[in-house]
Amino acid sequence: QVQLVESGGGLVQAGGSLRLSCTGSGRTFSSTAMGWFRQAPGKEREFVACITWRGRNTYYADSVKGRFTISRDNAKNTVYLQINSLKPEDTAVYYCAAEPKSYYASTWYLGEYNYWGQGTQVTVSS
Repeated sequence: QVQLVESGGGLVQAGGSLRLSCTGSGRTFSSTAMGWFRQAPGKEREFVACITWRGRNTYYADSVKGRFTISRDNAKNTVYLQINSLKPEDTAVYYCAAEPKSYYASTWYLGEYNYWGQGTQVTVSS
């Protein structure tokens, strides 16, 4: 069974940091792009960041540029999201995704991926 499992979420004060991890099992994801999305209460899921299979190229939503960093360790079948300078508006369930359905990186922000994790909650208090 192919799975993506996120971890690292929690409750943190504004200005703090977290490092989210997403580890795959059941197959290797080292040859696919991976991404992070988030969904706040009452809002639609939104794109956060994605990374190409070798990690050479990364893409970010404007709202997180300069504060979030996506990276990956293919030997561990894991993608990370380092979140710094957290704001209350970053509160959401964060999901990782793997293997975009489209080859074109310009479409990866749309959220069309073959595999999704179950999510990890990030709550930022003011």
